[in-house]
Amino acid sequence: MSEKSVSNRYQVYNFKLNALLEITQAINANLPVSELLARYRNILQENLNIGRILIFKYQNGWECLLNTMSCEEVVNVLEVLPDLQEIQDIRLVTNIEDFKLKDFDFVIPVFNNNNPLAYVLIGDIDEESSGVSPVIKHLNFIQTLSNIIIVAIENIRLFKESLKQEAFRKEMELASRMQAMLVPAATYLPRNDKYLITAFYQPHFEVGGDYYDVFEMENDVLGFCIADVSGKGISAALLMSNFQATLRALFSSDIPLDILVNKLNERVLSNTNGEKFITFFIGRYNIVTRELEYLNAGHNPPLLYEITSGTLTYLKNGCVGLGMLDDIPTIKIGSYQISGNTKILCFTDGIIEIFDGEEMNATTELLEKHISNGESIDEDIQHIIADLSIVEGNDAVVDDITMLGVQLF
Repeated sequence: MSEKSVSNRYQVYNFKLNALLEITQAINANLPVSELLARYRNILQENLNIGRILIFKYQNGWECLLNTMSCEEVVNVLEVLPDLQEIQDIRLVTNIEDFKLKDFDFVIPVFNNNNPLAYVLIGDIDEESSGVSPVIKHLNFIQTLSNIIIVAIENIRLFKESLKQEAFRKEMELASRMQAMLVPAATYLPRNDKYLITAFYQPHFEVGGDYYDVFEMENDVLGFCIADVSGKGISAALLMSNFQATLRALFSSDIPLDILVNKLNERVLSNTNGEKFITFFIGRYNIVTRELEYLNAGHNPPLLYEITSGTLTYLKNGCVGLGMLDDIPTIKIGSYQISGNTKILCFTDGIIEIFDGEEMNATTELLEKHISNGESIDEDIQHIIADLSIVEGNDAVVDDITMLGVQLF
């Protein structure tokens, strides 16, 4: 081998080492993807005389990451991606029976964990020149450089995705804490010789669309409610927080329940444009007259059980859900005269809609069984929780779960 040949080979090796070093330093410097691709393109085109470069990378579908060709040619190549996905190693284009790849010399696949991450298609800029093709001469180097670039770009994407997920997780934690502040804690619900209030609340996700509240009002009046927004997640939680603020501003010991519901319906419609609705039950109990006045707006009818007589009643009177119609056609206010020790169990549909692996089954038999006894409403709710393994985690439960228990003495 001549001294000149040795010198030329040394220069090539030195160039390749410097090129790899340059790319590695650029990656370590956290340069943007556009800059990494520009340096990659410059090495191949300016230094290795390779003119045709296409990089297709997978990210929720195949996309063109780098293109030195016309748009029409890119479309043609995109059409053969199913054929490219069969390639496991460097492939000479002449061994691929597809004329759309005729302008290329080689396909270089890039894999990550045995899954195709990208395909690099390369071709010469001057096909009429003599000598060995630069693609062939530097093929292993091009493969190494392409792998480094593609994996680095994928790592950048994954890092950005992890930052987004972490930011979303923190937002969800904050939303969950804020929502927990809006829902009364069960330990602070009122208990005295006139009534006992207890509750259980467990959103299916970090935030939920269920809501309950208790109102100790003037003139010896106790108010309580439960509600459920259609849908789940942040949007449902935001709508419910707005609904809670509206209800607390409107509800009083003397406002007619039909007027209250019409005002709430208007607010829900203005906030959702008919895209969501709220099922809602509200009760108002006069401690002196022992009359329970209530209205059920499309919600699961609460169970009322009179311990002395053993009578079980569903509180059904009311109207359609809030936000379903511009004008509520019919409203029927319910009334019940409380005599003796009486329990009321309000709940959302997450406690009765249980997925058995094939279909959703909705039944209140379990609730009826656990409330029809002489025990306190607090004990009844604890037995329901234990029976359904809610705290431990039950895969059959697929929605928010809320129970509000009221016992009137």
